[in-house]
Amino acid sequence: MNIEENKDFKNELEEHEAAPDTGNGTTVDLETYNNDDDEFGGYENRKKMERKLVFKTDLRMSIMIIIYILNYIDRNNVPAARYQGLQKDLELGVGQRYETVISILYVGYILMQIPSNGLISIINRPSLYIGAAMSIWGTISVLTGITENYVGILMTRFFLGFIEAAFLPGAMFLLSKWYKKNELGVRMTLLYCGNLISNAFGNLIAAGIVNGMEGKLGHRAWRWLFYIEGALTIFVAVCSVFILPDFPETERFLSPLERKLAIRRMAEDAGKVDSVGGKKEVLEGMKMALSDYKVWWLALTLTGMVIGLSFNIYFPTLTKNMGFEGTRALLMCAPPWIFATLVAFPWSVNSDRCQERTFHILVSNLISIAGFIIALATTNQAARYVALFLMTLGYCGFICVYAFTASSFIRPTSRRSVAIAFVNAFSNIGNIAGSYIWDADKFGPDGYRQSYAICLSCTGFSCFAILGFRYILKDINKKIEKLEEEYPGVDPWDVPEKFDRKIDYSLLVKRGFRYML
Repeated sequence: MNIEENKDFKNELEEHEAAPDTGNGTTVDLETYNNDDDEFGGYENRKKMERKLVFKTDLRMSIMIIIYILNYIDRNNVPAARYQGLQKDLELGVGQRYETVISILYVGYILMQIPSNGLISIINRPSLYIGAAMSIWGTISVLTGITENYVGILMTRFFLGFIEAAFLPGAMFLLSKWYKKNELGVRMTLLYCGNLISNAFGNLIAAGIVNGMEGKLGHRAWRWLFYIEGALTIFVAVCSVFILPDFPETERFLSPLERKLAIRRMAEDAGKVDSVGGKKEVLEGMKMALSDYKVWWLALTLTGMVIGLSFNIYFPTLTKNMGFEGTRALLMCAPPWIFATLVAFPWSVNSDRCQERTFHILVSNLISIAGFIIALATTNQAARYVALFLMTLGYCGFICVYAFTASSFIRPTSRRSVAIAFVNAFSNIGNIAGSYIWDADKFGPDGYRQSYAICLSCTGFSCFAILGFRYILKDINKKIEKLEEEYPGVDPWDVPEKFDRKIDYSLLVKRGFRYML
């Protein structure tokens, strides 16, 4: 590259940073930039800057763990309050009212995820968007505490899911904009540890509240559960607006040089960095994602896993079914989830280091299946409690699927955001179905054997499906290799432009790039 071309590219990059939200889908190709690191003070200094940048980003992103803890606590406080007066006071024990209250949340959750992630991909301030959504769902959680009947709690649960849909796919998309594919698994795990921790400590918090707040100011303890946890969510929401980062192209806590480095490192990972697009790019990305069979394949895979893990919604019910009563049933929920949290992190770290996803997911699923088999084979209290520990380890693989999704749909940005949202949204159909397979009247007397059998079958299905997805990506990698051989010295993404040839978008990557299996 000559000096004039180098100047032209620098000007293009500076214009992109000054006005990243142009709405025209501008792409910055940093591979064409000068290959040395003189701009960052040389290779060694660039590596130091990069470590500092990642650390600074990690500090800001860490609040998402707290947000996810509260996100899950706010949706799971109904199961925690079920036998503390909520079911009796609101007459939820009639027919399948309770199961409908649980499942209705996921209807709103599914409906809103794709539109929400489409919106977050075209705004400059995802921190404001997530913070505002969190404030609203915290308010709805508080309002759940004043409901007086079945219809009232049904409405609050629907709108809670509708607003909570903004967080998880939005958080995964934001992470995928800041971290390279070999960094993403650990960050996804740390985020999802918020889910696992909430299952553990959410029930401990609930136990403390129902023990100490009964009758305070004339309110039942289960109502205080919603008041206190909802108010805490609103407080953290306000803090998150000032802590959460935005996109690398628009983030204001970075210096100009750090912003260039943030963009460049992502370009070196995926090849090109797409700027935040406009409405047209979002609609095009939606079309590309929803017409891609790989997105549907992964969505079905995750749905099977979600049904298999549906026991998490009914954990207090399962411990109560084992013979634990009152607050003890809530307290006994914590150890299996603490164990799962401790295992999930090194599991994901190893997945990143080995650059491997499929067999980490598969082994995790098989351990979970072993737990289901024990629960099916015996009603012994100790054996079934040990089975809960094994079943929760299914989440280790579940987390890897999220990292798999983010790294399997690289470009453009709009396609990736919709793919992440759709896979997560579609999989929550499993939560709707899962809400009805733990019916206490139908399956409880038999020790939930039929429920465990359904979970085992769906988890088994996901094992075969994830092996199939690995085969699909392996085949794509072979096609990329063949394309590189066919056009030596040309990056695959340049083939359509230079040689007037239409190619599957999954193949349009930089030279040497391979999808992680």
